[in-house]
Amino acid sequence: MIKVSIMYPNNPSARFDMGYYIDTHMPLSIGLLSAHSGFKGVSVERGLGGAIPGTEAAYIAMCHFLFNSAEDFMAAFTPHAAVLQGDMPNYTDIEPIIQLSEVLISE
Repeated sequence: MIKVSIMYPNNPSARFDMGYYIDTHMPLSIGLLSAHSGFKGVSVERGLGGAIPGTEAAYIAMCHFLFNSAEDFMAAFTPHAAVLQGDMPNYTDIEPIIQLSEVLISE
């Protein structure tokens, strides 16, 4: 299984509309990507703080999609890339960090 992480670095001068992201963008993303048989799940997280109490979180938000394989993710994402990426200016001006990881342990 692979995890596709889309992480939005915390930058005080950046714009991130969490309400739009949760209420509009993520339902759109989940609806489109979950139609693929390789889709296994998704989680969305809001950064609350850093390792030292009182410090800022490294990321404002993180989204993690689970798929059977990288190929399954690409097959699910590619047909909808323009729509999903085109919606980004509606909630942020942050350039996300995207990472594909192999899930070795999941309980």
